[in-house]
Amino acid sequence: MILHTELKGGGEAIVFLHTGFQTAATDFIQQQNTFMNGYRIISPDLRGHGKSATVDISNFFEDSADDLAETLEGLGIQKTHIVGASLGALAALSFAKRYPDKLKSLTISGVTKGMPENWLEMHQEDVKMQAELMNNEEALMYFNDLHGPGWTRFIEMGRSEDWYPFHETGDLSGISAPILVIAGETSPHEVKSLMDYRAEFNNVHIATIPFAAHLVHAEQPELYSKVLELFLKNL
Repeated sequence: MILHTELKGGGEAIVFLHTGFQTAATDFIQQQNTFMNGYRIISPDLRGHGKSATVDISNFFEDSADDLAETLEGLGIQKTHIVGASLGALAALSFAKRYPDKLKSLTISGVTKGMPENWLEMHQEDVKMQAELMNNEEALMYFNDLHGPGWTRFIEMGRSEDWYPFHETGDLSGISAPILVIAGETSPHEVKSLMDYRAEFNNVHIATIPFAAHLVHAEQPELYSKVLELFLKNL
């Protein structure tokens, strides 16, 4: 499917893939505005988010890769830099593995390489938080307005203990393009993943951002943008 996509700026293409429950119009705003002076900013709504409506998220990550490839083809873009956070980072990894010839570089944050020992406990906490969200009328109205009523399918997907694609995050060997992995210092599993990636894959660069957690691009946007800028300039 062709994804609804926001376009800004001009020059070399760079794709920003938003976090879960966000859209191109609500996420990576600081980075879009910073990089639009030198790049053509491509910001899609992932399937089931924003204006990219679909009822099928049964193979979300694989389908998201195909969606992005089809969208880029429609825009006439042969190769691009990809930047993703959290859910968007997982979609970016899926794309990078399936379409490596379309990738100039990959930047991801909010990613865990392997299943943590306390994964079940972490998952149960997430499910609890999601249940609280579903009981919050104000939040329901906000997300219904942003995505339409179908967004709750992602809540259902997240209830499965096996929803996280560790088979994608664990192995970057099929990606030859330069990779930057960023983590906030207060996310221990993500920080450990940085070191594991750097030790295992020669094309990986890493950065730990202070005073930030899972959503490092939103919590420390200027530092994140500076690191991304240095990475792109040194390719």
